[in-house]
Amino acid sequence: MMRFAIILLVGGAILFFTALTTSAVLKPTPIGPSVAPDPQTHRGAVVQVYGADVWGVRGHFAIHTWIATKDVDENTYTIYQVIGWRLRREGTAVSITKGSPDRPWFRSSPLLLHELRGVEAEVLIPKISEAAKSYPYDREYVMWPGPNSNSFIEWIALEVPELGLSLPAKAIGKNWMQDTYPSLSASTHDTR
Repeated sequence: MMRFAIILLVGGAILFFTALTTSAVLKPTPIGPSVAPDPQTHRGAVVQVYGADVWGVRGHFAIHTWIATKDVDENTYTIYQVIGWRLRREGTAVSITKGSPDRPWFRSSPLLLHELRGVEAEVLIPKISEAAKSYPYDREYVMWPGPNSNSFIEWIALEVPELGLSLPAKAIGKNWMQDTYPSLSASTHDTR
């Protein structure tokens, strides 16, 4: 009995340290400070992609991502994201709101993953909006493998390749969209 307990403790310790190491390896590297330019003083166009650890233990292995845009002379940001619980309440998981994009996600600090400014951002903002509104899985949400919040942001990245966005490994659900996208792209682009 004692031998079994020791094996169980050692196995648990190995699993725990493996999880910590994996979490550290998967941690995305921000491209800069996670602060959105003040829309009252920064008059130019901005596109930013943020990510933050999901709630609980899953946060060691997964992040939630969202994209924010501010067009020239706009006084606020438009934030595009998928939120699973919205599906039950609103009938769609897609959330398009106005506000501050650099807020914590359920107490997890945001990381700035990608950013474009100026004319480059200005040209892409309508394309990002169109891609978000044409997301084919707005009435579905599956934590793993997808469609989920990262599948949504990957959809936008695939629909707007000029964005140049590459989500980190911790964005679980992006691969699901990459695998699903070729058939979606063929059917959606043929009917547009």
